[in-house]
Amino acid sequence: MENKNQKIAIYPGSFDPITLGHLDVLRDGAKMFDKVIIAVAENSAKTGMFSVEKRKELIKESVKDIPNVEVDSFEGLTIEYAKKKGATILLRGLRAVSDFEYEMQLSQNNRALCEDIKTVFLITRPEYNFISSSAVKEILNNGGDVSKFVPSEIVGMLKK
Repeated sequence: MENKNQKIAIYPGSFDPITLGHLDVLRDGAKMFDKVIIAVAENSAKTGMFSVEKRKELIKESVKDIPNVEVDSFEGLTIEYAKKKGATILLRGLRAVSDFEYEMQLSQNNRALCEDIKTVFLITRPEYNFISSSAVKEILNNGGDVSKFVPSEIVGMLKK
């Protein structure tokens, strides 16, 4: 049974695939909140490199050492999913200033939809600023080594 005073954060994204930058934000968030739900967004209009189920599998493998992290997926508005899960925080990562404008607009839209759910921005460590899922996919598609960009637990899974 969940504690009503528990601080639950939702960390939404496509995570196609999860990167070391995502994990950096997640680990920091897991220290700040009682529970973090890493929520893979299902977007039927977008075709990902990996299915939602595969992404969840990769994430679960990557976070198995973080006890207060749950992996899930959702469709629709993130804010509605957060309400359903009893979350009061949306966790978002920033790599560079260029991420901030988009993330700020998104957080303001979410705040307009629900005043009770706040967005918390966490900045990745500098060594992860250049990592993106798009870059990882490009490297993978061209037979490159992604071991510097993704969790070691999933390097082999990605090569398949």
